[in-house]
Amino acid sequence: MTVTDPRIRSAVQALPGSRIREVANAAMGRSDVLAFWFGESDEVTPQPIRDAAAQSLAAGETFYSHNLGLASLREALAGYLASLHPAVSPARLAVTSSGVSALMLAMQLLVDAGDEVLAVTPVWPNLTAQPAVLGGVVKRLPLTVEPGTGRWTLDLQRTLDAVTPHTRVLLLNAPNNPTGWTLSRAEQQTLLDHCRRTGTWIVADEVYERLYYAPSASGCAPSFLDIAEPQDRVIVAHSFSKSFLMTGWRLGWLVLPEGLADQAAKLIEFSSSCAPVFVQRAGEAALQLAQGFVPALQAQMQQRRDQLVGGLQAIPGIRVAVPDGGMYAFFAVEGQPDSLAFAKQLVRDHGLGLAPGVAFGPEGEGWLRWCFASREAARLDAGLLRLRQALGR
Repeated sequence: MTVTDPRIRSAVQALPGSRIREVANAAMGRSDVLAFWFGESDEVTPQPIRDAAAQSLAAGETFYSHNLGLASLREALAGYLASLHPAVSPARLAVTSSGVSALMLAMQLLVDAGDEVLAVTPVWPNLTAQPAVLGGVVKRLPLTVEPGTGRWTLDLQRTLDAVTPHTRVLLLNAPNNPTGWTLSRAEQQTLLDHCRRTGTWIVADEVYERLYYAPSASGCAPSFLDIAEPQDRVIVAHSFSKSFLMTGWRLGWLVLPEGLADQAAKLIEFSSSCAPVFVQRAGEAALQLAQGFVPALQAQMQQRRDQLVGGLQAIPGIRVAVPDGGMYAFFAVEGQPDSLAFAKQLVRDHGLGLAPGVAFGPEGEGWLRWCFASREAARLDAGLLRLRQALGR
């Protein structure tokens, strides 16, 4: 029975708790668990990035900065983006206290109560929860699973039919968490052209763009930044977390259409005021490392992806496709339709911590997500052995 509290907004009470945390809590206090449930690497942030933050603190940089971030960081971000995409003016950038905050800021800029938000799913649950918190009407548009391969694809025509002049926001995460699905350039162009006609905003979560494994001249996944005009109704969210091993630092940014930065600055003032200066200095140091560090990390991730997916494909009864991007293998196990119960069983009886697919929406039920961002190949092999033992195979 659902218990309601009249003191709290109904939209908040309707939010589901984290199913990943529910599984992790089942292993609380255990040192024998191989945990692959969270979306982060087991490697620490590179030393030069940590040093930059320490030096900033030692220099006494403990005061507020501009709401939109340090001018030097926004300039560095503009230079970084220009190495991958057409030039973006620093005046269109907003530095945020995490990629999550960047996405919430985008929703606050756009969504009023009752507005329709169409989200391509399954997807990281924060993306669909944020507009719901604001009173938006969230509609889910499931990706399609190829029966034999387990590969997730977008039904483009169904998407175009679903986006109407009543659709305020089309919410896209590509490369996708959890499936690894990635939009093609042609699909992006078709969606952008259609949203221009309907007046629909596109909010693109592209935090995994550098963790992309298909051939690419730019070294990243196709981005709406490559095709959108500065005045287009397109907001792109980014984060330092994945490509720079900075999950705990909580630093992200938004690329906004021309003229929106002042409005974003107001919202940042009313939420966090600004990102901490020492964290922004760490971000500057990360961008200085980008040319060498990020491609090396991408190559390592690709090796781990191939290792894990190959190991899963060798287990009878498992359906999994090679993901084009991201840091996850998303797989289904024959005879295990309840992903939450199965994930709890795996951690309880076999010390293997995976994320249940239902955490990413009903479309993910019956699937499990395994984060392959591991420094040691042996750690993934040990996890595969535990899964085999759990399945008796």
